[in-house]
This record gives sequence, C-alpha cells and structure tokens, in this order.
Amino acid sequence: MRAATRRDFLRLSAVTAAATAVAAACAPPPRVDPVPSCGPPPTGPPGPMPEPGSVGLIDEAAFQGRVDEYLAFATDQLRADNPTSIAAHLIRARRDPSFQWDPSQVTVEGLAPVWQKIDDWKDTRDFDVMYLHWVLALGRDVLDPSVIAAIEDRLVAFRYRWDDPLPPGRIDHLWFWSENHRIIVAVDEYLAGLALPDRTFEVTGLTGAEHAARARPVILEWIDERARFGFAEWHSNVYMLKNITPLLTLVELCDDEELIRLGSAALDLCLADVAMHLQRGAYGATRGRTYKKDKMSSLDEATWSTAKLLFDDTAEGYTSRTDTGATYFCGAQRYRMPEVLARIARSDEVSTSKERHGVPIDPHEAYTPNPQAPYGYDYDDDANIPFWWSLGALTSWQVVPATLRAADRFRLWETDLFSDFAAIRQLTEVGPTVAQLAARELAPMAAFGVLGEAHTYTWRSPEVMLSTVVHHRPGDKRDQAHAWQATIDHDALVFTTHPSKPTPQSLDWREDDGYWTGSASMPRSVQHHNVAIHLYAPAYHSPDDPLLGPIFGYLQETHAYFPQDHFDEVVQEAGWTIGRKGDGYVALWSERPTTWRTYDPEVVATRGMEQPFDLVAEGSAHNTWVVEVARRADAGAFADFVERITTAEIAMDRSTPGDPRLRYVSPSQGELRYSPRSGLTVEGEKVPVGGHPRLESPWGDVCHLGKFLALRDGDRSLVIDFDKGAREVG
Repeated sequence: MRAATRRDFLRLSAVTAAATAVAAACAPPPRVDPVPSCGPPPTGPPGPMPEPGSVGLIDEAAFQGRVDEYLAFATDQLRADNPTSIAAHLIRARRDPSFQWDPSQVTVEGLAPVWQKIDDWKDTRDFDVMYLHWVLALGRDVLDPSVIAAIEDRLVAFRYRWDDPLPPGRIDHLWFWSENHRIIVAVDEYLAGLALPDRTFEVTGLTGAEHAARARPVILEWIDERARFGFAEWHSNVYMLKNITPLLTLVELCDDEELIRLGSAALDLCLADVAMHLQRGAYGATRGRTYKKDKMSSLDEATWSTAKLLFDDTAEGYTSRTDTGATYFCGAQRYRMPEVLARIARSDEVSTSKERHGVPIDPHEAYTPNPQAPYGYDYDDDANIPFWWSLGALTSWQVVPATLRAADRFRLWETDLFSDFAAIRQLTEVGPTVAQLAARELAPMAAFGVLGEAHTYTWRSPEVMLSTVVHHRPGDKRDQAHAWQATIDHDALVFTTHPSKPTPQSLDWREDDGYWTGSASMPRSVQHHNVAIHLYAPAYHSPDDPLLGPIFGYLQETHAYFPQDHFDEVVQEAGWTIGRKGDGYVALWSERPTTWRTYDPEVVATRGMEQPFDLVAEGSAHNTWVVEVARRADAGAFADFVERITTAEIAMDRSTPGDPRLRYVSPSQGELRYSPRSGLTVEGEKVPVGGHPRLESPWGDVCHLGKFLALRDGDRSLVIDFDKGAREVG
C-alpha cells in the first residue's frame, strides 16, 4: 500500500465525484473577519541599516569567531559541483588572504549536473539558481569567465513564473507555489534582472530591468503576508531555511534600500520564530511541514547548522558543509541578527509562547456556489492562485475550480508533479461543481495538503520543551504535519503519529512513506503549560477499494517515537513510559496498551540505536496519548517524579459516542478534564483552547494580523513596523 503524497488527491476519479454530487448548496452567513484590536508600536521614520557591531546587534567579535569556525569546517575540501561549497571558498578567501584554494577547479564541465537540472526545467531548480547568484556575485573576478557566462545564460533562459509563456515542446516541472518557492523564485528573478538589466530574457522577451521591476512587488507581497499571517508552513525545521536563504540573498545582493530594510525585517521574523522554539540547538516545535530525517534527530534538521552559527546554544558540531544558511550568513556584509533574538534563544526563563499562523481556509466548510474568502481574497480569481496554493489549498473545494482551470490552461497535467493525476481531468468534463462537491465530501482524506490556520502552544524550560498545534484539522489526514513534540535535546525527543502504512524495509534511515512522516489522522490536541493531551479519532474509515485504498488507507494503531538509547534512563509502569536525560523528564501515557516494536538492523535502518524506539498502541486508530514534561528543579528527583506520575489518577470515559472524556490529575497542574464537546478545564476552571494572537510571549505580544514585531529582553530590543518599513534595534 502506498501512502498519499501532498498531491495524491488529484487521483480521484469522476465516478467518485459524481457519487458525492448531492451535497447541500445553502449559502452560509456572511464571513466576518477579525480586525486587529491593537495598533503598531511607535517607530520613527525608516532609518539606515545598523552596521555590524552596532549596539543592539549580536556581538561582532564572537560572531566572527563562529564564522571562522564554520568556514574552516565547510572548506576542508572543495565540492566543485556544488555552488554553496564554491561560495564558501570564495567567502573564506575574501576574508582570509592566507587561505589557499584553486579556483580553476570550478569549471563549466564540473557543474554539469547543476546546468542539466536547470536546463531541463526540473523542480527545485530555483534553489540552484539562488545559490548561483552568490557564486556570480562573489566569483565574477575570481572564477573562469566561462563559468560566469554559463550562470548568466541560465538566468536569461529561466522561466520565472508559472504563467509565463511555455515554448513549444517545453514543460516546466517547477512547483512554483509553496510558501518558500514563491519567495525564492521572486528573489531569483529580481536579482537576475539586476545582474543583467540590458539582456533580453528568452521566455518572456522582457529585459532584465523589466524582470526586476515585475518581481519587486511579488517580494513585497510575500513579506506583507508573513507580517500579517505568519508562516503557513509553521515552525518548519525544513522550510524555514528555505525562507531564510532567499531573504538573506536579497538583503546582501540587492541595491534597493526598502527591500534591504524589509528583507532584514522578514529575516528577523524568521529567526525570532526559531529562537523562541530552540532547545539546545533543536528547533523542536510542532511543524507544518517536515520529513522523517528532520523529525528523528535534530542533528539532521535543515536548520541545525544555521541555528548553531547564529545562536551558539549547543556544543554539538556542525553537520553540513554546504548549509546554505550558515554559508551565506558567513558571507553577509549587511545583515546582523539582533542581540535580543540570541538572548531569547538562550533564555533560562521558563516561558509559554502562543502563536497563530496561516489563513483560515476550512475544507469542511458547508458548500455554497460562491464561497467568501477571508481577508479580501477571492477563491475564483486566477491572480490569487499562488496565494491559495502556497497554503496547500489546491484540493480544498473552494479552490478546486481555479485549480482545474489553471492545470488545463498552463499544461500542468504534463508536469512530473501532475502527470500521475491526469484522471482528474475527467472532472472538468462533468463540471467544476461536481469536483467541488467531491472535494467537500472527501475532505478528511483528500484535503490533506491544506495547511489552513495553526494555533501553536510552546512551553519551554532550560531542561525540556513541549510544543503542540492546537485543534488543527482533528481527524483529518495531513501530509508532513508534526502535531507535537517533547524535546530535551537534539536526540532525546518524543512524539506520536497515526501511520498510514508500515515502516519500509530499508537501510536508508531517511526513507519513509507514511509511517513516521505526517499523519493518517491528526489528533485533537490541547496543551496547558507542561501537559498536553492528544485524542486520535480518524474522521474517515480506511478505504479498502482498489482506487482509494492504496492512497488513503491507514494502520489500526498509533505509535510514539521514544528513543531509549538517547535517554539516561527509561521506565514503564501503569501505562506510562517515562524517560530522563540530565535534569529533563518526559512522561507519556497511552490509553491503549503499548508494546515496543523491534527492528532487525540488517533489514530496517535504526540509526545506530540498539534499544527499541517505536512504542506502538495496536488494535485501533482511536487512542488517547497524554504527555507531561518536567524538570528536576520543579519535580524533584526522577524517582519521585515517576512515583507521582504513575500513581496519578487518569482515565478515559468513552460511554458517550463521539465525545470521549479524559480526566487526569497532573502532579504539576492539578485536575485536567477534556473532551471535544466540553473543552478543557483545569482545576474546574474553563481554559480557552486556540484563539491565539499572532504572538503572545514573555518577550512581546502581537495581535492577530498585527503588521509589526516588538521584542525585548532586558536592555536589548527589536521593533519592526512593516507598514513603515522601519526596523529598530537597541
């Protein structure tokens, strides 16, 4: 059985659609969007970028020491086929005249794999072009002119927009529309136009200057969206780096003061997100998108080396010699991170942070012929397609007509990403309404890529952190989503999922097709300080028919990643599995009995772990997991914590259909009661679930849709007003 990917909904047939075309068509009441109740912080007119070493920025001498350390690591050997490795050597040579390397090793022939990917219009080639911009800027007077010419030729031949003309016989396989791709492609286009203003670009016939002019408002729009809505791919330890890198590239390589200021402010926004969720180097939060390798150990997170360079909060080493964030921060001449962000990342304060990310698009919303979109957007306007698709909403019923129209008009069915899904073209023959009704009825399965709005809750102490996305698409299938995580450090971390298929028999640790990554159904999750509750109850049955079964089937179990090898001790008692590392504790309870699933390391990769790490609750996908984290300073010795946890009252009442009720008397928080209908009470008091502002934290608050950021720690501060384009550090 194959698990669904982000775009597998497109495999649904017209027959399935027609069978569900009986949904009601009553119009919902008019949408009322929330309006910010607070104004921006007072800022003066936009000022110049503070120079490195200015008060309010990270200590320059200490940062340069870390830069030297990383560059020594990154340049111990040259990968002449890798633009980031080439850039690292160019950066080190620029800052250290004694550094010796041979630029002649960089040749047109050696970069052939990069050219081939770009020339064939493959997906993610925009990443490669972004990295080549650094090679172009740093190497113009160093590298062989033929290499420079080859880069410039690719910039001129690139197709920068999904709706640009398609030459005869060409198909473009780039996924233009995710949150990170949108800013990467826009920055690529803008910088290409700046570099080659007088060249005529092949796809459009526009000059470079004209390309730069049309890309600029796209960049500004993307930054405005992040200011208002946060990140659709919230707290992603994969794709946050893909936001950071183009913003840094823009700031360092452009000559537009407004873009430099706003790009720096957007960089601050990204890095503030990382800082508030950093635990001993681990970006250990709930995430909108992630992969197995990035989940199972933070050493494999895409953000690891960048976070280490900037925040210096772990003794563990760098893990990537071609880290695009770390490398290009080493080469940065303009941008320096505000000191307040470093203080937040390394704070010893016990803190609770609540955030709201994304846009409220609901694939379960009652069908109406003319659905009203939030915040002034339009579901049926083709100009809004990049926005909706960046939210993963191409399969949400409200967007389906635009999706079908775009796929037909721009030959998307022939791309690598859409070609397997051509069966859906039949839906256009019976009408988009049928497709909408199918998508609405099948939303628990088919809308798995829709990111929607996310309310996140993170409790952090120096010893352990707990982070949860609250009530996010409960019961629905979600691809690449990470509902919650307890983190002590880079390896001692715990989470649960509802898997769609068994773990693959593979010696490649990274390989996963639905066992560890994403969730066949998302739990209904709540968190109160250091305690979280996760109720798994799929909103759809695992199909067994030949059409939908291989795509949307799931296992009748839930399971936890609990790597015993990475804890100092682990005990099990009274339904609890409890681990300690240092002075941090994690306790996990399962309503259903659990067993350890063991793997033969000769058959299935274990990343060197010798003890079982897969804690399985078999028999049903309906299960409740409760997690409580603690630290020695509050809970006392580990043995005392274990005794209090294992003797605490905890029980599930499933006597009311559809409304399971949990009662848990937490040693730290007292009596918690929770059910989907009644909500959460703590010691008899009703506790709000969700409804978070854009940010609520000890370092600063931002109201929902507030286009500013104001953070303070002691005498260090950061104030951003995105409307004014003002960025102040102090």
